Amino acid sequence: MLKDCPFCTISDAQDSERIIFESPYFFSIWDGFPVSKGHALLISKQHLASFFDLSIEQREDAMTALEKLKAHIHAEYAPDGFNIGINDGPAAGQTVPHLHIHLIPRYVGDINDPRGGIRWVLPAKAEYWSK
Repeated sequence: MLKDCPFCTISDAQDSERIIFESPYFFSIWDGFPVSKGHALLISKQHLASFFDLSIEQREDAMTALEKLKAHIHAEYAPDGFNIGINDGPAAGQTVPHLHIHLIPRYVGDINDPRGGIRWVLPAKAEYWSK
């Protein structure tokens, strides 16, 4: 645990109301800067920077927790789809070097044409179907 890491300090008692649920290796919270209604984060309890630093047991727990988080978001917000994202490393846009997985609910009509999904992180490469 690092005192200057915003995710390491969430597990402190004063922030426990932010937590949606916990699993053995992860906890989830609503994103502080949501891109859609119901945007949540699944955060490693251990201070690890990369998804690739997880053990097999931790990865299995992450997938189980992600399913639970998806069910929770679906029950509360009824989205039409989801984007799942991990910014792994500064070149990928990771600004907090503590592993967290974004689960972003998507709704029909939230953008004009959602095709390409996460490919839009590199806009010049996103619209592959029209070329």
